[in-house]
Amino acid sequence: MAEKIKKIGILTSGGDGPGMNAAIRSVVRYSLHYGIEVSGIMRGYQGLLEEDIIPMGHRSVSNIINRGGTILKTARSKEFGTDEGKAKAAAIIHKHNIDALIVIGGDGSYQGSTRLYEKFGIPTIGLPGTIDNDLNGTDQTIGCSTAINTALESIDKIRDTAQSMERVFVIEVMGNKSGYIAMEVALAAGAEDVIIPERQFNYEAMHQEILDGNKRGKISYIIIVAEGAAMAPIVAENITRYTGVETRYVVLGHVQRGGTPSGQDRILSTRLGAAAVDLILNGYFGKAVGVLEDEINVIDLKDASRRIHADMDRRYELLKILT
Repeated sequence: MAEKIKKIGILTSGGDGPGMNAAIRSVVRYSLHYGIEVSGIMRGYQGLLEEDIIPMGHRSVSNIINRGGTILKTARSKEFGTDEGKAKAAAIIHKHNIDALIVIGGDGSYQGSTRLYEKFGIPTIGLPGTIDNDLNGTDQTIGCSTAINTALESIDKIRDTAQSMERVFVIEVMGNKSGYIAMEVALAAGAEDVIIPERQFNYEAMHQEILDGNKRGKISYIIIVAEGAAMAPIVAENITRYTGVETRYVVLGHVQRGGTPSGQDRILSTRLGAAAVDLILNGYFGKAVGVLEDEINVIDLKDASRRIHADMDRRYELLKILT
């Protein structure tokens, strides 16, 4: 199979995340080491449909390992979401003599690459590129470590103000269907509470806890909210209404996607990029590559979609014990 692979295509799809550039660099240079050409596809599946495809060489990935975002850009594509769009994409892949495709992205990107492989016969490999850390087959996804550190840095600064001005702060972090970032940040920041999509939240208990704390002299709180679980402005407004304690909210937003990738994300991305090329060289397609217990792990792309962390209740219990 290795003899048949002459050119690999690579794209980044969906939301960007720190470490994607390190993965691109790894794929390109590892492929070139084995004499395989690499075509970079700009702006994800949408760029593929528009044939925005460029050759990539050793120098084209110089000095990007420390850069956030993705040099290949990213976008979402409604057209690719249809079978007609995927058929068009498959035809373009053949037209440009691309023998295999590496897709860096999250759940939606994985679903698209699975369809390309299963229905249209395009050899694909998925790399877990999402800050939410919500994909099967890997302990960590590309960008998650950096996103947590970025959010944590902001929250540490907000706590200074919360303590100085004796206020409650509700801080909204990313996580539409996954509360992983919110829970990790809450534990690392020593937050008083966290609201996530994976578990039902008792707002009345939180309000009462704030009132009881006030009676004991506790007058500052940090409450973390995952964007998919609640809206920080509403949570803050209700706290003020029911407790009388002045409450402010902060939505960290897309700042969590940017910035210099952590060492952990750079190393993870570098290992995964090389592992993806190895799979292609050995004729394994329709796979997703990750890292479990510090070892490269490979599963079928169709099984690598959204993961629910089963230990959220235990982590929440720990958070409340330590409050």
